Amino acid sequence: MPKNKAIIQICWGLALLLMGVAVFFRLPQVMPEIRKIEYFTSSIGFVKFCFYLLGVLLIVGGAKKIYKNIKSLNG
Repeated sequence: MPKNKAIIQICWGLALLLMGVAVFFRLPQVMPEIRKIEYFTSSIGFVKFCFYLLGVLLIVGGAKKIYKNIKSLNG
């Protein structure tokens, strides 16, 4: 893989990782607003699960992309 493409992929992976972390920090502030939506009141546990799953997937995907591209740069 060309060096420039690997660096761009590392930056993209870092963006994914940071957005996953941001989901965890922002969720406690957003949940009261989501509870106000009448449609979600009965399934608030499922909504929380989906947001946390989204955060975990973003973190894992970003970390995997960073690891893979750093490994390709070094060897």
